[in-house]
Amino acid sequence: MKVVVAYSGGLDTSIILKWVKETYDADVVAFCADVGQEEELDGLEEKALSTGASKCYIEDLRREFARDFIFPMFQANAVYEGTYLLGTSIARPLIGKYLVEIAKKEGADAICHGATGKGNDQVRFELTAYALNPEIKVISPWREWSFKSRGDLLEYAESRGIPVPVTAAKPYSMDRNMLHISFEGGILEDPWAAPPEDLGVMTRPLDKTPDQPETLEIAFVDGIPARINGEDLPPEGIMKRLNEIAGRHGVGRVDMVENRFVGMKSRGVYETPGGTVLQAAHRAIESITMDREVMRIRDSLIPEYARMVYNGFWYAPERKMLQAAITESQRNVTGDVRLKLFKGACHVEGRRSPFSLYDPEIATFEEDDVYDQKDAGGFIKLNALRLRVYAAKRGDLT
Repeated sequence: MKVVVAYSGGLDTSIILKWVKETYDADVVAFCADVGQEEELDGLEEKALSTGASKCYIEDLRREFARDFIFPMFQANAVYEGTYLLGTSIARPLIGKYLVEIAKKEGADAICHGATGKGNDQVRFELTAYALNPEIKVISPWREWSFKSRGDLLEYAESRGIPVPVTAAKPYSMDRNMLHISFEGGILEDPWAAPPEDLGVMTRPLDKTPDQPETLEIAFVDGIPARINGEDLPPEGIMKRLNEIAGRHGVGRVDMVENRFVGMKSRGVYETPGGTVLQAAHRAIESITMDREVMRIRDSLIPEYARMVYNGFWYAPERKMLQAAITESQRNVTGDVRLKLFKGACHVEGRRSPFSLYDPEIATFEEDDVYDQKDAGGFIKLNALRLRVYAAKRGDLT
């Protein structure tokens, strides 16, 4: 039997390599998607081979991740439950896609992921796999083995001589990519407990950020970021640069309790520096280039779009249908946005576009020959008609 395992080098997947090899007497192929983990990839292939894998794929997916997943999602301004910018969620359909492709290339019998039976990622990986290969076999160790906790995994790792980057003193579950890093578990399971000061990776603590603000400009073309401070950059370069700048100023750290797809509430701490700035800038350029009714309808779709991404339905027909509408809404969402970053805050300072719908001659408070203010009276009366009828029939003006 041959199994392709989604491998990160972390606690769960390090143990899974050995466990799948022993349990299924399998030839194990490790697959790691480089979606911007930075230093976490150092020595990964050597570690996978020493842990029991016969082969290790490390695929550089950074450009595809930014271009085909992050940017289309940000065109939709997707936010889950008003706070979460979906950093982990949006990476899963890309990783799942390559799991299926490598399994086909290797002639593997199954794919395997390290998501727990309590989490969202098991759903995201498996919905992706079944959408791309309806006959695929999926192994989910957390739903099969006898381990009950991460403490059990640490004991297993020690008994097998498996090095893992987690200790009992700092048992965080972390997931990093070029959009964000997430922290769950340990002391964070108490929603009243403050996150430890040393928790941050992508953002500086506010007391260590610069005492002077920094200004930057982002240029958009059809709702997609194209340049930072006048410099043309590839998609992955844009995310890297924004993370560096925003992280330096402590922008993008959030602490929330969210509702998982499987039904429970979960507390997580997220750092999304570049994404936080990107969302604010995108909203700003839309404000002068997008028609009011198009924006109203698009905004009404945000919760539904975000739910689809969060729950793992990236390859579902309904998400593709919504994406087509989102893409159409972004025509001429083109121009520049200037922002100021300071002490964890991101402030929009200016926006301009060759397709701007903002007309100073109409909007002015000064004298003009374009807008007849008397017309507003009839407009208000027509909009008030149903309210007046309703009040009259009730005989109640309160």
